[in-house]
Amino acid sequence: MTRLSAARTPARRATARARLAATLAVAAIALTGCSSDPLAEQYRSGSGQGYISGDGAYTVIAADERSAPVAWEGAPLDEGGELSSDDLAGQVYVVNFWYAGCPPCRVEAPDLEALQQEFADEQGGAGVPFIGVNTRDAAAQSLAFADEFGVTYPSVLDAKTGIVRLAFAGQVAPTATPTTLVVDAQGRVAARISGLVSEPSTLRAMIADALAESS
Repeated sequence: MTRLSAARTPARRATARARLAATLAVAAIALTGCSSDPLAEQYRSGSGQGYISGDGAYTVIAADERSAPVAWEGAPLDEGGELSSDDLAGQVYVVNFWYAGCPPCRVEAPDLEALQQEFADEQGGAGVPFIGVNTRDAAAQSLAFADEFGVTYPSVLDAKTGIVRLAFAGQVAPTATPTTLVVDAQGRVAARISGLVSEPSTLRAMIADALAESS
């Protein structure tokens, strides 16, 4: 069984970029610079032009009330290869449902990356894996977003297959985008933030609590 690293390796990312270089160049232009991101600024100013997101409400599920472990197989990754729930077995991990044109997804991306780096020494040095689940885009747009916002963790391309969304639908349904889930070491959803991660400290505490359960 292959255990997923908490971040993409430079070699894997370089290979993915080379394979999609021409398309990425076009996609990167479309996504504009992080320093003047109109979609993110529009969301911050409250003029979302009809965009509907969750309200940032969070849910914490007591250990004895959690549902069965979430399982899926063969979900395609934006950097190539596939991801199955078995690759994350025995680890606390974070799942973030997103897509490139989602304004709050662009706002929270740097905070999610920072948290992933913050927990890099946990779980025997393997870190806490963060997994993006891109619900709309192809690989080129997903990788361009990662390059623009400095995101080092991989994303599942779920637009066509819906493999991961289906796996989580029977647990804590991610009805809003973005939605961020913390999964415990037994593969069960332990906590959810519906909408923008406006307070990274909340997600930090959720991860820390899940880690403490398995220590």
